[in-house]
Amino acid sequence: MTTTSWHADPLAWGFGPRIFEAFLEPTCPYSVRTFNKLDALLEQAGADRITIKIRLQSQPWHLYSGVIVRSVLAASTLNGGKETAKKVMAAVAAHREEFEFERHAGGPNMDATPNEIIERLEHYSGVALKEAFAIPDLDKEIKWHCKYARQNGIHVSPTFMIDGLVRPDLSSGDDVEAWVKLLIG
Repeated sequence: MTTTSWHADPLAWGFGPRIFEAFLEPTCPYSVRTFNKLDALLEQAGADRITIKIRLQSQPWHLYSGVIVRSVLAASTLNGGKETAKKVMAAVAAHREEFEFERHAGGPNMDATPNEIIERLEHYSGVALKEAFAIPDLDKEIKWHCKYARQNGIHVSPTFMIDGLVRPDLSSGDDVEAWVKLLIG
């Protein structure tokens, strides 16, 4: 029996002492808005001053959430690690409606299969996901994200934590400058 080893690269950028954690569901429009601001946040605040960590917050009302979250984490096991996962998240963000349902319960995706969703992700991201998606115990990483969110009382996306404390006063609608000011003054 052959055992395949794998490693999910943590979805973290920067190396500064202030920790900004964003709990995101990749198909949520507000999470997409947040995701699209994270590079600017790191650039403006400085990678030596903050660390950004993406925590995946799967939500059942986004009906393909589990497939998308597993795909992102699968991508983090591939060459390029977190940057490969970021490519998959960016592909979802750029084509969000192709991975979502109309009013959470209808539309063309009612006939889509998980394999078709993965194939769309592969097409838009350029990342071959199917083999990594099938890693038998990848669910360990998915469960870690879920348990971490639950232990911190996270229920919706996006939710933000700074240095381990939930910040309900932060929103995806905030300007990046407001986040920078809060993080580094």
